[in-house]
Amino acid sequence: MNAYNAPLKDMQFVLHELAHLPKISALPGYEEATPDLVQAILTESGKFSRDVLAPLNFTGDQMGAQWADKAVTMPAGFKEAYQQFVDNGWNALSGNPEFGGQGLPKLVSAVVQEMWQSANMAFSLCPMLTMGGIEALELYGSEAQKATYLHHMVSGRWTGTMNLTEPQAGSDLAAVRTRAVPQNDGTYKLFGQKIFITYGDHDMAENTIHLVLARTPDAPPGVKGISLFVVPKFLVNADGSLGARNDVYSVSIEHKLGIHASPTCVMAYGDNGGAVGTLVGQENEGLKYMFVMMNAARFAVGLEGLALGERAYQQALSFARERVQSRAIEGSQGSVAIIRHPDVRRMLLLMRSQNEAMRALAYVVAAALDTATRHPDSNERLRQQAFVDLMIPVVKAWLTETGNEVASLGVQIHGGMGFIEETGAAQHFRDARITTIYEGTTGIQALDLIGRKVARDGGTALKHLVAQMMETQKLVALQPGESFKALAAALQEGIAAVTTAGTYIVAHYAQNVRSVAVGAVPFLRLLGIVSGGWMMAGAALAAQAKMDAGNTDSFYAAKINTAHFYADHVMTAASGLAKEVVHGGESALALDDVYF
Repeated sequence: MNAYNAPLKDMQFVLHELAHLPKISALPGYEEATPDLVQAILTESGKFSRDVLAPLNFTGDQMGAQWADKAVTMPAGFKEAYQQFVDNGWNALSGNPEFGGQGLPKLVSAVVQEMWQSANMAFSLCPMLTMGGIEALELYGSEAQKATYLHHMVSGRWTGTMNLTEPQAGSDLAAVRTRAVPQNDGTYKLFGQKIFITYGDHDMAENTIHLVLARTPDAPPGVKGISLFVVPKFLVNADGSLGARNDVYSVSIEHKLGIHASPTCVMAYGDNGGAVGTLVGQENEGLKYMFVMMNAARFAVGLEGLALGERAYQQALSFARERVQSRAIEGSQGSVAIIRHPDVRRMLLLMRSQNEAMRALAYVVAAALDTATRHPDSNERLRQQAFVDLMIPVVKAWLTETGNEVASLGVQIHGGMGFIEETGAAQHFRDARITTIYEGTTGIQALDLIGRKVARDGGTALKHLVAQMMETQKLVALQPGESFKALAAALQEGIAAVTTAGTYIVAHYAQNVRSVAVGAVPFLRLLGIVSGGWMMAGAALAAQAKMDAGNTDSFYAAKINTAHFYADHVMTAASGLAKEVVHGGESALALDDVYF
C-alpha cells in the first residue's frame, strides 16, 4: 500500500498561476500570507498528512469507531493524532485572530484541507464540521456565545457538529420535529432525535458543541418555523470551566459502506429531562443560519472528491509502475509493467487530468470567496460573490461525482487486487461514495444550480462566467501547436454547449419546471466539465509562458499535455450533455407511473 505525498508542485502552480495568491495576500487582513509563509505551511502540512494522518487511514478503516454505553471510542492512534493536530495549530489556520485564529485566507485553508482529506478522510471530517460551526457562531451568535465557545472551537480543543437530519425528515427540513421549550432563565430544553450526525460523539476532544435545528412551541409550520440552538455535550460554567454532562447522547452509530473511522451518530436529546441549549440569533431564522455551515461544508465536501481522487491516483500510479503482467501490445518479448499498456495509460491520464481540473476550479473558487469577503471595492465583492454562489453547487457535486469515477478507475487499474481490501484501493472507492450524498445530494445541488443560480437572475451570473471563458479561449487560439489547437476547439464547443443549455433553462424554467429539472444534473455535469476545461486551458497558457521564459522543467510540458488529454477525452461529453438538457425532459416524463 503506497504512502500519501501531497502534490505540492501542482498545488503551488495552481495557487500562483490560476488562483493568484499574491492578489489574495494583498487583500486587507491577509497581508501576512506571503508566498514564503504559505510555502512553509504547505510543506509542513504535507509532512503532517504523510507521517501522522495517512498511516492511520487503513488501520482506522479496519478497526472503525466503536460505540458502547452511549459513548464513542475512536480507533487506535486517532486521539493522539488529533492532539498533535491541535497542538500544531492546524485547526486555527483560517480562524479569526480575535478568537485565537491565524487569520489566513480560505485559499490556503483549502489547500491544507485537501491534504488532510487525501491522507485520512475520516479524520478530516471532524475539523471540517468544527470550522462550519465556528463560522455560523461568529456571524450570528450572541456575544456571550462567542465568548463561551469560539476560542475553544478555533483552537480545536472543542469540536463542533451540525444537527439537521431526523428519521422522518431526511433532506426535507420542513419536517423537522425536535422541540425547544423556553425556560425562565433564558435557556431552552431540547427534546428529539437526530440521525447521521458526523462526530456526534468521540473521545478526541474534551467537549463537543452541537448546533441543532429545532422548533419552539409557537413556531409556524415548515422551514419558516425552524430555529438554531447551541447545545454543548458538557455545560460550561460561568468561569469557562466544564460543568455537568448535558442531556444529549449518542444512542448508536451507523455501520457504513465507508469512512468507518468517522462516527456517524444517532443523537438523542432530552431523554432525561431535556438538553439545555441557547438560541442562536432570532427565533425561526435557524435555516438561514445553518446554511452558513452547509455552504462551508459543501465546499469542503467538494474538496473531498478531489482529495480522494488524488489518493486513488497516487496508489494506482504506484501499482501500475510495479505490477508486471502481459507483453506489450507492440509485441515485445516478456511481460512488462502494466503502465506500458495503452488502456492503463488512458485511465491514469483520465484520473490525473480530472484531478488537476478539479483542483484548479476549487482553488479559484476559494480565492473568489476570499475576494468576496475582503476586497475594498463593494462592486468587486458582489461580482466575486455571484461567481462563488454559482460555483458552490458545481464544486460540491461535480467534484464528488468525478471523485467517485476516479476512485473507481483506481480499482480498475488494480484489477482483481483492487477488489481486495488489503491493497487499500477499495477503501478510497468506498469512502468516496458518501460525498455525492451528504450536505445535499447531487440532485439537490443541481436543482439549486438551475433554479436559484441560473433561472432566478435570468442567467446573468452564467453569462459573466461564459464571458471569462471566452477570453481564455481567444488567448488559447492564438498559441501555436496541436495541443493548443485542440484546447481552443474543445473550449469553444464547450462554451457553446453551456450557452445552449443555459439559454434553454432560463427560457423554460418558469413554464415547464419538471421538464427542465430532468436536465439539472446533466447541466451541472456540463458546467463542471467545461469549467474544468477552462481551468486546464488557463493552466496550459501559464505553463507555456514559463517555457517561453526559458524554464525547462518537464512539469510544464506535462501540464500542457494533460490539458490536451482533457480536451480530447473529457470535454467531448459537453455537446451530448447539452442535448440531454434541451431534449431529455420529454422522454423522461413520458411514461405513466404504472411503468415504475
